[in-house]
Parts: sequence; C-alpha cells; structure tokens
Amino acid sequence: MTQLQFDEQHLRVVIDKVVDRTFRMDFGWDWPGGVAFFGVCEAYEATGNEKYLTLLKEWVDEKLEDDLPKLSVNGVSIGHALITLYKATEERKYLDIAIKMADYLQNDAVRFAEGIFQHTVNSETYNFPEQAWVDTMMMAGYFLIRMGELLGREDYLEDGLLQYHGHERVLQDPISNLYYHGWDNIAQNHMSSIFWARGNGWAALTMAKALPLIAVQHPSFMIIEGSLRDQAATLVRLQSEKGLWHTIVTDPTSYEETSGSAGIAAGLFTFGSLYNKYIQKSIDGILEQITEDGAVQGVSAGTAVMNDAEGYKGVSYKRIQGWGQGLTLAFLATVLQSKKREFS
Repeated sequence: MTQLQFDEQHLRVVIDKVVDRTFRMDFGWDWPGGVAFFGVCEAYEATGNEKYLTLLKEWVDEKLEDDLPKLSVNGVSIGHALITLYKATEERKYLDIAIKMADYLQNDAVRFAEGIFQHTVNSETYNFPEQAWVDTMMMAGYFLIRMGELLGREDYLEDGLLQYHGHERVLQDPISNLYYHGWDNIAQNHMSSIFWARGNGWAALTMAKALPLIAVQHPSFMIIEGSLRDQAATLVRLQSEKGLWHTIVTDPTSYEETSGSAGIAAGLFTFGSLYNKYIQKSIDGILEQITEDGAVQGVSAGTAVMNDAEGYKGVSYKRIQGWGQGLTLAFLATVLQSKKREFS
C-alpha cells in the first residue's frame, strides 16, 4: 500500500467533534490542558478552522486574568498553545508568558546528570528526586526547541536538544530501541522497566515534530532521526490487529491504549510512505475509538511509573482524558496534512 485511504471530509467532521468535546472539559493551567490544547492547535493548523483558535484564545485569556501558578516541568506544556496563539495573533502577551516558562526551565527547573530535567508536577505532594520520565520530551524538551526556532534563540534550542539526548541516553533501551517510562538516577535503574505505550508515544511524536525544526547540518538531527527510526522499526512489529498498541507495548495481554497509539502512529509519518500499511490500520483503529460525541475512548488515566506490569494493566481507561483528546487530534491532524504533502 503506497497511499493512505481516508475520507477527508469525514476526518474534518470527526476532528470538529473531538475539539468540541475537549472544550466541554475543565482544565487548570497544567499538563492535561497543555496536551489537550496542543492537539487543538494541531487541528487548527491542519484545518484552518478559526473557531478552534477563538475557543483557545478565550480559555487562555480567562486564565491570564489570574496570576500564573507555580511552574513545573510538566506545567509548561501550556506553552505549546501560547506559541500557536502568538504566531496566529501576534499578541505579545502570549509570547511573554511563553518566554517566562522557557526561562523558568533554563534557570529554575531542577536538573541532574549533566542537565536532565527532573520530572516535576504542579503539586507539593509528589516528588520524584533525580527521576527522568519520558513525558518531559513532550512537555519541556519539545517546547524549548519550538521556542528556540521561533525566536532564533540558540540557548533555548540547545537546551531542548540536551533534553532529547539526555532522555535518549537514560531511557532508550539499546537492544529493543523502545523507551522505558522512567529512570531513577539515584538507584541507577529503570524502576519497573516497563515499555509504556503513551511513553513511547511521547517520544515518537515529539521526535517527529522536532526534526523539521533542526537544521540537517546540526549533529543532533541525525541523532534524533536515528533514535526515532530504530524505535519505529520495533514498534510497528508490536502493533495489534486493530491498529493500536497495548499499554505495555511488549505485552499483548495488556489492554490496547488509544493515546499512546495516536502518538506512536503520528511519529510514523516521518518516514514518508514506508509505514503506510501500519498508519492505515491506526487510522481505522483510532477512529473506532471516537464516540459520536467526540470523546476518545480507551485512554489510560494519569500514570506514574508503576511498581510492576500489573500496576500498568490496572490503570483505568474508563474516562475521557485531556491527553487522549490532544494526542488523538495531533494524529488526525497529521493524517489530514498528509494529503497536502501528497500533492505538494
């Protein structure tokens, strides 16, 4: 199969339903909204639907009436939406907050092991000393790369690249080329050593998105491209018949999980038509997970680095989640944009 088969108009209708359902959820200034609105922004870029931008602007403007909460590595993910708003409106207030977030990462975020960000969240209850979680590639690493590209700031760009390389070093398994969920630098281990679907989705999606922002002459380009290439070659061989990936990608007895599958499948577009056979299955499988109301089903709840495989299998996937909406929108937007690339 060389060409993807999908109904473009139907895809636009589905995207509209998912966006509408997303804005009928309630988010604070934290990563669930950050990922949800990243997906909305991807949908806006793919469709040109100004309604999505208007809804996003209204949400952000309302939140900006209050002071920013204490920032965290996960919490700066809202910055992805701020970048899109600034580029679309040229209103300086969005850029100013995004710069504040980037400067927080550079100057105040806790680091270890030659500059890797420690995983931090907007909570005083949870602390993960000297732990790297693959989520950071999406929340902070890719954000810094985008800020560097937007502003021509080499310091932001290089810090974002440092996060990619640091997380690859401690999280990508040299044998399977899959990404572990987390690394404990104090214990010097991967804790439960699980290859988690959404974690591999974070890595695949954001490496794919980062590559076009990095000059091909930069040494980091081939490092990141190689990491994604080898990861993808393993992941496609673990795809289920339904076009999804199991929440533990190496364990077919674990449930199929939609958000991770969307991130993984979006990353496969990096390689042109090479993986169209697998992407086609994902299009069909992911569309089946979207209700008439626009809710994405089969999305695991917020997941810490669990103690063991049974812990991951026991994470609920009953309810709608912001990250499920956002990652699915990012995938559907990439599918839609593939039609443009086909005729460019």
